[in-house]
Amino acid sequence: MNKQELFNGYDLKSIKDNPDFKEDSVREIIILPILKALGYNNKTIERSKSLKHPFLKTGSKRRPIKLIPDYLLKVESNYAWVLDAKAPKEKITNSDNVEQVYSYAMHPEIRTIYFALCNGVEFAVYRVTNTNKPVLLFAIDEIEYYWEKLFNLLSPESFQMGKVIDYEKTLYYKKIKAEEDYLNRPQLKEIRVRKQAARRHFGCNAYFTRQSWDILNAYIKNFSKIGDLVLDSFAGSGVTAIEALMLDRRAIHIDINPLSTFMVDAVLAPVELNELENKFVEICDKFDKEKPKNEKQINSQIKKIKYPKGIPLPKNADVRTIEQLFTDKQIVELSLLKKLIKKVDNINIRKSLLLAFYNTLTIINKTFHDTPRGGGNHFGYYYRYRIAPKPSYKDTLEVFKRKFYRIYNGKKEVLTKVDEQSYQNLIVKKGSATDLSFLPNESVDYIYTDPPYGKKIQYLDLSIMWNAWLDLEVSEEDYKLEAIEGGEKQKSKDEYKELIAKSIEEMFRVLKFNRWMSFVFAHKDPEFWHLIIDSAESCGFEYAGAIPQKNGQTSFKKRQNPFTVLSGQLIINFKKVKNPKTILKANLGIGIADIVMQTIEGIIAKDDGATLEQINDELIIKGLELGFLDLLKKEYSDLTPFLLENFDYDSLEEKYTIKQNASFKTLIDIKLRVRYYIISYLRRMALEGKKPHFDEIVLHILPLLKNGATPEDQTILSVLEDIAERTEDDGWALKSEGGNKLF
Repeated sequence: MNKQELFNGYDLKSIKDNPDFKEDSVREIIILPILKALGYNNKTIERSKSLKHPFLKTGSKRRPIKLIPDYLLKVESNYAWVLDAKAPKEKITNSDNVEQVYSYAMHPEIRTIYFALCNGVEFAVYRVTNTNKPVLLFAIDEIEYYWEKLFNLLSPESFQMGKVIDYEKTLYYKKIKAEEDYLNRPQLKEIRVRKQAARRHFGCNAYFTRQSWDILNAYIKNFSKIGDLVLDSFAGSGVTAIEALMLDRRAIHIDINPLSTFMVDAVLAPVELNELENKFVEICDKFDKEKPKNEKQINSQIKKIKYPKGIPLPKNADVRTIEQLFTDKQIVELSLLKKLIKKVDNINIRKSLLLAFYNTLTIINKTFHDTPRGGGNHFGYYYRYRIAPKPSYKDTLEVFKRKFYRIYNGKKEVLTKVDEQSYQNLIVKKGSATDLSFLPNESVDYIYTDPPYGKKIQYLDLSIMWNAWLDLEVSEEDYKLEAIEGGEKQKSKDEYKELIAKSIEEMFRVLKFNRWMSFVFAHKDPEFWHLIIDSAESCGFEYAGAIPQKNGQTSFKKRQNPFTVLSGQLIINFKKVKNPKTILKANLGIGIADIVMQTIEGIIAKDDGATLEQINDELIIKGLELGFLDLLKKEYSDLTPFLLENFDYDSLEEKYTIKQNASFKTLIDIKLRVRYYIISYLRRMALEGKKPHFDEIVLHILPLLKNGATPEDQTILSVLEDIAERTEDDGWALKSEGGNKLF
């Protein structure tokens, strides 16, 4: 951009000292040429719009204060950014001036991401989330050096309105051949979860949460190629790293919890299986000979051995210190088993045996109890150290044997891909996601990460027992850097948000351009989703789409709290590109309460009822696509009270439905409404052993369709024939499962 052509040869250096060059001159000579060069015209530039201050009033009659921004710039009929002109002698970084334009950008009728100020001498651009520091500040006289950055930030092409997701079932199995092909990766459909199909994960590492291996496998195939470097900086149980190596990629596994790094290293460390099994048999024989045979021997040995003692547990634990989680017999036997394993010379075999020991610890303690179906639960299922009302005391050696062969089978599967050479493609590091300084800029090909979800699980607190027994050190600094809310250290929401934002910033730095980041998250509070999107966009990521993804069977917490706990998550995909587009905040035209109600009723009508997860996913995705997460977080930090007040809940189906004999409150498509009411009515009639005639069906549903257009009988009949079948006595019944069709 040539500044002489842009400003028609005007002498920019004279502006500052010219007493006649005032605010109106700034508008006409400086601002208008810039706006036109950016791509705006008379239809997309709105001038001096009068706005009522949302809460301030003046005078005895309490008249609203008027706000009048100089320029509102529109993209697709939505406000994209605000620009205000100032006289040359006014500082555009002055806090009063910045706050004034910020108030325009944040106004309920405007709601932009960016706002800008120009005094003819300088130009400043701010994001509404950070008014302390401009994202771009330059002298007008040097505009040609900053034009590309300005254009990439504020031109109409720099904004997007949601995503049309391009699903493709098989494309991610093809090899990526060309550099530019990375950006053409499709969004994946929800992956069918088969957790137990991979022995390298199932039964190898008992951890609080684990992404299903097949989800990771599909995403790594889709967004990377053989030889690429895959990063997970909230790596947990290590599924990302394990699947990356199984797919001939390189991997970096980072987690603040040393238990996490221990697990993945132990699973992947290559061993000779015969040697591993021989050492296992040798240890079992020695254990059987040396274990205490009676109470007297237990009492004698516990005085001599070393074991975790006096280490405090969190305040919500049933007991005060670690040793109180075990009987004396369990302590003595576990100590003996650990001592025998520690004597093994081969470090990789020792790691593998310690992994079996770690899994044994999960069961050999007083928190473990049997379940009615033949399995068992321990404190990890309850997210606190809970002594079982009826502990199940298993035989230590038998449990160790069972756990060993789970590890053995997992190692056998891993060894088909990971040998001494390919093991060198793995970096396992205990550390914080906020500090990836060991990685150079733009060195990673793909990121898949699943961070903690606020206060859901306090990982370090719940790992105290295992870390202590395995001699894994956790420092105060680790607790400080753990990205959770709450916990024993009572970490605040702000601390959590700051750590998540910093981690996204670091991931952006290390990711190569034209590559992808998949960010997994699940939370009912829209504020956290808003944080993720805003942090990612602030760094320079471009939002590409969000996919709902179940993660296997319903958790104990979900069964215990069906109204408040989410199962499954969203996978949000971002691209790192040179010219990222920002999500526009759509001009919604209706209030947030109406949007929430319309969204919920729409998904209930479409799916004949909706789960909490479906409702949450739909609202979050709509909020992401249309840019109203900021409004959603203010009004609905928890949807549960709203749902229980306005809808019925079917505890068997775990779905919310329209209240019985109530109508939809918003304008849902007529066929969807008819379909929903027919299905609800015929289900109820079937339970009563009735098959209503057509006239009865019409008379029942017509009163419920008073909101919106009333359908003709022919419309009702066409919907009825699609989902139901006529009986011999001219009645109607729903088609058998599989016969129902969606519109």
